[in-house]
Parts: sequence; C-alpha cells; structure tokens
Amino acid sequence: MDQNYIPIDNIQLALASTLILINLGLSVTLQLGLVKSLGLATLRMVVQLLLVGYILGWVFALDNPWLVLLVALVMSAIAGNASVSLTRRRFLHIYWHSLLSILASSALVTGLLVEGVLRIDPWYDPQYVIPLLGMVLGNTLTGTSLALDRFMEDLVGRRSQIESLLALGATRWEAAHETVKEALRTGMIPTISMMVVGLVSLPGMMTGQILGGVNPTDAVRYQIVIFFTISAGTALACMGIVLLAFVVLFSPDHQLRLDRLQKRES
Repeated sequence: MDQNYIPIDNIQLALASTLILINLGLSVTLQLGLVKSLGLATLRMVVQLLLVGYILGWVFALDNPWLVLLVALVMSAIAGNASVSLTRRRFLHIYWHSLLSILASSALVTGLLVEGVLRIDPWYDPQYVIPLLGMVLGNTLTGTSLALDRFMEDLVGRRSQIESLLALGATRWEAAHETVKEALRTGMIPTISMMVVGLVSLPGMMTGQILGGVNPTDAVRYQIVIFFTISAGTALACMGIVLLAFVVLFSPDHQLRLDRLQKRES
C-alpha cells in the first residue's frame, strides 16, 4: 500500500518519548521541582491523545451524523468548562453562558466553512468536521476566558468610576462601554498573535498536511482559511460571553451588581 507519509510505530513512539528526559534532567540538575508535574503532564497527555485517536478512529469508521454531532457537543462542553476554569471569578450560570457562546460561535463558523467554503459532501464527514471544529474550539476557549476574566476584573477595579457614571444618569451600556471594549480587545489578542506566522513559525495544521504528503501550496491555502475561521469564531464567542456577563452584572434598572460575583477559591 502506497503512503504519502511515514507512519510511526510503537518503538519509534517510545524512542521519541525519551526526549522528555531532557526536561526531567534539567529539573533535577537545577532543582526546579518540576519532575512530578512533568511526569504527570506527560502521562496524561499520552493517555488522552491515544484515547482520542482510538475514539476518532471508531467515529470515522461508523460515519454516522448523529455520532459526529454528539462528539462535537462533547467537545464544545469541555471547551466551555475549560474557558471558565481559567477565570478568577464566577457568577450564576457562568458555565452555561460559556457553553452557549462557544457552541454557537464555533458551530456557526465551522458550518459556514464546511458548507460554504469547502463544500464537504456529506456535510458531517468526520475527517473534516471534527478536526476543524477542534481547532476553532481550542482558540475560542482561550479568547473567551481572557475576555471574560478581563471584563469581570475591570468591573471590580473600576467600580467607583462606573457607579459614579450610573449615579450621574448614564445607562448601564454607557457606563460599561469602555470595559466591554477592553475585554473584547484582550480576548482577540491571541488571534492576532496567532496570525503572525510565516517563515519562522509554521502553523500546526499546515505542518501536519505537509508531513502527510499534501502539496505545500494547498496546505498554505487550508491554513489561511482556518486562520480566518478561527478569527471570526473567537470574535463572536468573545462578544457573546461578554454581553451575557454584562446582562448578569448590570441590572435592567442600570445598577452594577458586583454582589453576583464570587471570587474563585484557590
């Protein structure tokens, strides 16, 4: 059977894993105290990726649209939970708000990419849908966590200023407008940084396709499409989570409700 890539067997995988000994050796030599953390992180990473590989192989083989949708929903739920876990404060229903923002934005941009740009047939082809959705989710969860955390922390830090504006007759949107803008700007920073790629940093998807035998020009086209999709998904998710938090933390009668915020315990 002809293949355009070099498969990695278990022996080669084991040989590659010995590279972590460099990190462990530095930790021991310099007394960094990272041996346990590195060991656990390595073990968890290997187990999780191998498990994901077997699950995706099963999903690909069945080629069932309902199963693909279930996997997409589980991935979105995990991303929504991970996004909130990175923030320093909480409020009621924050997890549902995070899930809704990430799920809606990711489903929208991934759907537009699959149906409108790539025109995949069938639309639920797991070979395309799951990896594309995974890349979008990975970036949106980072953006939403940064935007949400910045929004809540700024409300606490600028409480006196915001309440003064509200007392002078400003609406809740007028009082929080700058805070919303700063939160959205913060959430989009990783996307901007991600796009600064080229000769030095080759994106993961592009590198993977080239290693898989895809023409470099085609791989670049795919990567550009993915960048635009991730950018749109992150922007929509950040806007969604910040606006939902805004509705919770400002009452309809234009009062700042920081009593609804709770500091996360360490």
